[in-house]
Amino acid sequence: MAEASDTLGIIYQNLQDAGCDERTTEKCMALVKKGNYSGLLPILFRHRKGLLGTVRLGQKQIDCLDYLIYKIQKETV
Repeated sequence: MAEASDTLGIIYQNLQDAGCDERTTEKCMALVKKGNYSGLLPILFRHRKGLLGTVRLGQKQIDCLDYLIYKIQKETV
């Protein structure tokens, strides 16, 4: 765990916790070390969009299972 005063460590840990792969993390850290935070934003938004896509896919799959469970319960009760 990074110390609160260790900005680079905090950002690195946050990228790891957000599920960024090694390549993305390295790219982001290089930008942070250069102070190019505006260059970091498109990478973060792209990763966020990918994560949101997996959440939406998961929700669709849950909805399908819920419907199947409902139909089975309705038929067997």
